[in-house]
Amino acid sequence: MKKKVAFVCIHNSCRSQMAEGWAKHLGSDVLEVYSAGTEEYHEVKPLAVQVMEEAEVDMSEHYPKLLTDIPEEIDILVTMGCGVVCPFVPCKHEEDWGLTDPSGGPIEGFRETRDIIKSKVEDLIERVKKGEL
Repeated sequence: MKKKVAFVCIHNSCRSQMAEGWAKHLGSDVLEVYSAGTEEYHEVKPLAVQVMEEAEVDMSEHYPKLLTDIPEEIDILVTMGCGVVCPFVPCKHEEDWGLTDPSGGPIEGFRETRDIIKSKVEDLIERVKKGEL
């Protein structure tokens, strides 16, 4: 049975979207993947989409979602480190990845964030496969 994982930040426009993209790309065999934000935003950051395309992960259909758009109960809740205080989201495991937001900076920052997120998603997938989560 797949674990439901949700990646959450404030706008769901960059880091949580990249995490969703990587998790779907690398872990669809063990994860049911969602992402959401605590505040509305109008688009996924174009540089986030671009750097994920460079890594052959298609996020062209991604759009910002709110917590109300994801299932009420999640197995794993991952916040991105944006100091976001989530309303209570029922989950079995919660962790914060403490990632700096590259928004407003050069593309290199987006690439660095993309690669850090990939590594963290790979680790998360391994822990799920080992039954640790």
